Amino acid sequence: MAGREPVSIIQAGGNIVATITPIIMFGAAGRMGRMILECAASSDRPYQVVAALDRAEHPGIGQPLATLIPSAPPSLLLAAALPESVPNGTVAIDFTTPDSTMAMLDWIEATGASAVIGTTGLEKKHIDRIAETADKVPVVFAPNMSVGVNVLYELVAKAVALLGDPYDVEIIEMHHRFKRDAPSGTAKRLADVVIEARGGNQTTDIRHGRMGLPGERTSSEIGMHCIRGGDVVGDHTVSFSTLGERVELTHKASTRETFARGALRAAAWVSGKEAGLYSMKDVLGI
Repeated sequence: MAGREPVSIIQAGGNIVATITPIIMFGAAGRMGRMILECAASSDRPYQVVAALDRAEHPGIGQPLATLIPSAPPSLLLAAALPESVPNGTVAIDFTTPDSTMAMLDWIEATGASAVIGTTGLEKKHIDRIAETADKVPVVFAPNMSVGVNVLYELVAKAVALLGDPYDVEIIEMHHRFKRDAPSGTAKRLADVVIEARGGNQTTDIRHGRMGLPGERTSSEIGMHCIRGGDVVGDHTVSFSTLGERVELTHKASTRETFARGALRAAAWVSGKEAGLYSMKDVLGI
């Protein structure tokens, strides 16, 4: 099993200038994969792309990754086969599908690599499996790697505590037309934050949309509404309403770069850590 200590860049005199973070990008040809690799190439922090992986049927398999991402090293090929061994401190970054993520977990357990997982659409069985893997290797798991969104989680919890029961909570999220899962992982996490802050039941409190004659709104329910269209990267609003006023907390992402740079920040942070399940709150020190 590979060691976890990352490799450092040492200047004359023995001082550590920076630590190289080796990364393996899963779903490298996808929207998020490409953005993360582009950000890694332009980052002030040193990242070494060890491998770029995608599904076996992708037409670019075996071709230079530079055909998709001009900033990629010319020698790096888009591959389907997982490497049998990895350099010390390697971090797998995964923004793919639930099935692909589960396969990735077997691989990081075998190699000792760390992981940053941003895959959404996961069910409880998938999340439990991630937790099992985190008993053996370090894993950062977060539905949203944005710094702003993780601050939003904290603000929502604070708002619930300050506003109290008389305020009705509704969550509205909008994403591009190509997004497959609904609600978004971020919206689900926002609902969890509300439930954790005020007490409640995730199974019975969340109301997914309304139609017909659903009756009057109950004070405990959390409305969840999903909008899809165009090329919207990701908008999330939590609305707190009572008779006479409304408070809204909103985060809008205008580019996937914010998620990509958050994922790279998480990769640099988790490289060399002890086994455990971490969140972006750990990465950001919130």
